Amino acid sequence: MTLRKGDILVIEGIHCLNDRLSYALPKESKFRIYISALTQLNIDEHNQIPTTDGRLLRRMIRDARTRGSSAQDTIRMWDSVRRGEERNIFPFQESADVMFNSALLYELAVLKQYAEPLLFGIPQDAPEYAEAKRLLKFLDYFLGVGSENIPHNSMIREFIGGSCFKV
Repeated sequence: MTLRKGDILVIEGIHCLNDRLSYALPKESKFRIYISALTQLNIDEHNQIPTTDGRLLRRMIRDARTRGSSAQDTIRMWDSVRRGEERNIFPFQESADVMFNSALLYELAVLKQYAEPLLFGIPQDAPEYAEAKRLLKFLDYFLGVGSENIPHNSMIREFIGGSCFKV
C-alpha cells in the first residue's frame, strides 16, 4: 500500500499504539488515539468503582452475545486478559496523542440487566463463583435501566447489541 500526500490511513485497535505494528510509518505522520473505559463514578467518598469491573462486565456481556462464551469462561480468562493488557497495551497508552474515555455514566445501570443472568448461571461449586458473587453484590448498588431508550449509536451498543454500526 502506498499513501499519497494528503491520504489518511486509519488503523483501528488497542494494539495499534505499539510501534512494532506501525514501524514503517513515520512517527510524525501518526496521530494516536487511546480509547478506554475510565469509570468516573464512586460508590461513596472513599470507594471508587474500579475501571476493571466495568470492563469485565462489558466483555462478559459482549462475549456471551457474540461468541457464545459463558460468564464463567470470561471470568476464568480475565487474569490472562489483564496480564496481556499490562504487557501489550498499558505501556503504550502514554504514547497516545489523545485519550478518549468511552465509559458512560448510565452504563452500569444498563449492563446490570445483561450481566446478572449470566453471573447467576455460574454454579456455586465453580472456582469462578466467588468473583461472580462479588460482581453481583457490586451490581446491587445500581438500579437497572432498560435498553429500549438507549440510542442505537451509543457506544454501549457494542456490548449489549442493537448498534447501528457494524461491530
